[in-house]
Amino acid sequence: MLLVDELLEQLKQISPDIETIQSYWANSGIEKRFEILEKETNKEDFWKHPKQADISKELSQVKQQRETYQHITKSYDEMGELIGLFEQDEQELQKIKSDLRVLQKEIAKFKVNLLLNEPEDSSNCFLSINSGAGGTESQDWAHMLLRMYIRFCEREKLSVSTLDYQAGEEAGIKSATLFVKGKNAYGLLKGEIGIHRLVRISPFDANKRRHTSFAAVMITPEMPEVEIVIDPSDLRIDTYRASGAGGQHVNKTESAVRITHIPTNIVAQCQNERSQMQNKETAMKMLKAKLIQKQKEEAEAKEKKKEKKKIEWGSQIRSYVLHPYKMVKDHRTSTEMSQPDLVLDGDLMNFTESYLIWLAKP
Repeated sequence: MLLVDELLEQLKQISPDIETIQSYWANSGIEKRFEILEKETNKEDFWKHPKQADISKELSQVKQQRETYQHITKSYDEMGELIGLFEQDEQELQKIKSDLRVLQKEIAKFKVNLLLNEPEDSSNCFLSINSGAGGTESQDWAHMLLRMYIRFCEREKLSVSTLDYQAGEEAGIKSATLFVKGKNAYGLLKGEIGIHRLVRISPFDANKRRHTSFAAVMITPEMPEVEIVIDPSDLRIDTYRASGAGGQHVNKTESAVRITHIPTNIVAQCQNERSQMQNKETAMKMLKAKLIQKQKEEAEAKEKKKEKKKIEWGSQIRSYVLHPYKMVKDHRTSTEMSQPDLVLDGDLMNFTESYLIWLAKP
């Protein structure tokens, strides 16, 4: 293939991302917000405004976003013109190839950042996985999901610590909770909330029959230190011996803590800290985050907001089929990938992006 054809093909591949960005930008109201903020800051007595610092900070952020948007769309338009202009000049085309590679990275980064615009998206988060009914089969599936998320976090430069790990009897895990820290941790993972279904020939079935397994994933944003009043009599606190990897002291003392909020039946547990006291503090922090999230969702449900988009913890969101064919399909966005091995190795960005685009549609 000639270099000019290769560049035109790359430009064609970028085109859907540019369309997504332009469509989102048109519906986002960012341009209008920029005009309002700029008008406000240009007033003569703006320095007297009680919220001067906040407004200036917001304008700076919106301005930067707007400049990146203009740079990306303009560069994309110019690329097509430059390829046409220098189609006979190999040296110039090599320069364009290098610029196009940079532009591709800028577009991918900007698209995701543009879509992550909810206040909690930038938060760290707690990620919990629970195996469904079906014993060993589902517990093995829950462990596969745990590995998938750890690999995804590594790819996205997010740091992960294990707060709780309940090993299965024969294989896999009954449940696990991770604390994920880093840029846009909650925003990148929130689309994973729900039931994940696996269809495969079971490695635990001597007759090699096909099995369907389920596991549930819950993601909760870490909340800033907000005071939420919890009546101590509403809590049941249990201690147990930690299981799984954890060094010398594991299993010797009942240092792991499980806190149940009786009125809502919300549970938080932690076993990775050194002392029972530290585990109790972390579990309490997690419980508060879950309760705040629940209050928020109930308030939204009352306002009938986000009805279509409500993240249902109990709804099946994605199927992973390993037999009789290979396919991973997201049931909300209809996004499909025919290489489950890559997905299970943490290659989730296609699903993340399509979910964020789906969520942003008016």
